[in-house]
Amino acid sequence: MATNATSFTSPLADKFPAVNLPPQFDYVVDKVANAGILTWVVTLLALAVAYDQISYWTQKGSIVGPAFKEPFIGPFLQSVNPKFEEYYAKWKSGPLSCVSVFHKFVVIASTRDLSRKVFNSPAFVKPCVVDVATKILGEKSWVFLDGKEHVDFRKGLNGLFTRRALECYLPRQEEVYNTEFKKYVKVTKDAGGKPVPFMTHFRDLMTDVSCRTFVGYYISQEAIKKISDDYFLVTAALELVNFPLIIPYTKTWYGKKAAAMVMDEFAKCAAKAKVRMAAGGEVSCIMDAWVKDMIASKKWREATEKGLSTEGLEKPQPLIREFTDFEISQTIFTFLFASQDATSSAVTNMFQIMAQRPEILDRVREENLKTRKGDIHAAVTLDELESMTYTRAVVRELLRYRPPVLMVPYKVKKAFPITEDYTVPKGAMVIPTTYMALRDPDVYENPDEFDPERYYSGDAEEKGAKNYLVFGTGPHYCLGQHYAQLNLALCLGKASLLLDWKHHATPLSENIKVFATIFPEDDCPLTMEERKW
Repeated sequence: MATNATSFTSPLADKFPAVNLPPQFDYVVDKVANAGILTWVVTLLALAVAYDQISYWTQKGSIVGPAFKEPFIGPFLQSVNPKFEEYYAKWKSGPLSCVSVFHKFVVIASTRDLSRKVFNSPAFVKPCVVDVATKILGEKSWVFLDGKEHVDFRKGLNGLFTRRALECYLPRQEEVYNTEFKKYVKVTKDAGGKPVPFMTHFRDLMTDVSCRTFVGYYISQEAIKKISDDYFLVTAALELVNFPLIIPYTKTWYGKKAAAMVMDEFAKCAAKAKVRMAAGGEVSCIMDAWVKDMIASKKWREATEKGLSTEGLEKPQPLIREFTDFEISQTIFTFLFASQDATSSAVTNMFQIMAQRPEILDRVREENLKTRKGDIHAAVTLDELESMTYTRAVVRELLRYRPPVLMVPYKVKKAFPITEDYTVPKGAMVIPTTYMALRDPDVYENPDEFDPERYYSGDAEEKGAKNYLVFGTGPHYCLGQHYAQLNLALCLGKASLLLDWKHHATPLSENIKVFATIFPEDDCPLTMEERKW
């Protein structure tokens, strides 16, 4: 038996004779067989680095970008504290450029036409903000809907921003400005007349205006202050580069908690609005208008389904379903998400720019005083607000000169042939920028100068129709763009009549700080006084 066992020969060995391998092969086999753990780790790490680099080169193709990627993390450290100058250098480097941070390959579109192409290509891209956004704003939030589902949802919201609706919101906004501007005078007095950075005060102001516009007086002033204080956490959680998982005590975790708190408050408001609107209350905020449309749609459907007369009923266009308190809350939260950082940025820059250009502020003041027939405390109608063409030109130029939103991230759903020579790979992020289109010297003469005349008496409106990407374009353009501009015009007009303010420049005043949107790097130090007439 022993003899049989040792003399066994495989049939394959008879068919394939032994091959004499070179000694180098024996050396390699021996090294691999005897390699230690450290050698294996180093080897696997080297292979992973090589794969990461080759993957980056493959996706990069011919577009502008670093020749080599920092292994795995890419320019993560720079992205944690983004600098406007670094963004600007990217935009200037070429029509398309790229970076790769961790697993995310990012393509940046810098020209007007390429940015418009991204905005107008829903078949290839969809808004994504950042990876963690769906976990904070909600997986089923309407802003992440795509195609027909998104179009249908938007149709149901269009009625919230009609002229008739905007007129309803004005009284709440006026009340907030009257109250908050008195506080600004006190802020300066409490500081002993010394300048105070006003950026955080302007964020509080815009939170107050937004909440009163969106949910009226269904929410307490204390809750608004809590939202204003905590909304910084939501903004920080949605920075372009952030950890994609929600882990306790990280930025995303705090942001998720803050968002949940805001939506809980808004859900309570929705329940109150339903009761009040069902009782025949008048519309005073966006939530009221939306709930009223739901009630009217329900009445129309019930009447037609039962074959009853619809005489005396106005058919809502479009008919919308009844949304739950949470669904209403989640949608109103997206309005706050869309407006809070952007309007805070615009107002901060507006006060600084106006203080630096008293001749422009004087013209705004004169127009507003004339419209109010000499009464600085008189409220304005929507017609009167729209008639103030110079004030509105100042707002228009403000948003061109300091566009709050510099970039809008999109996720590529399928390979996107953005140019004849380059296709953005599926799964990548593509980011159109607004800034370069708004500084195009072929469209805007002296683009780096603040000049409202280009909109008041010039041809910038017509000439720059395709360049004015402040509110995006395409199927996801900003639903509240008219509301936002009229609100800023109202704010500026009220401030010009009620306040005198001085900007105390520092070496950082003209530097741009990026925190979701843009602010003066020194947070706009001002002193405020009540205006004496």
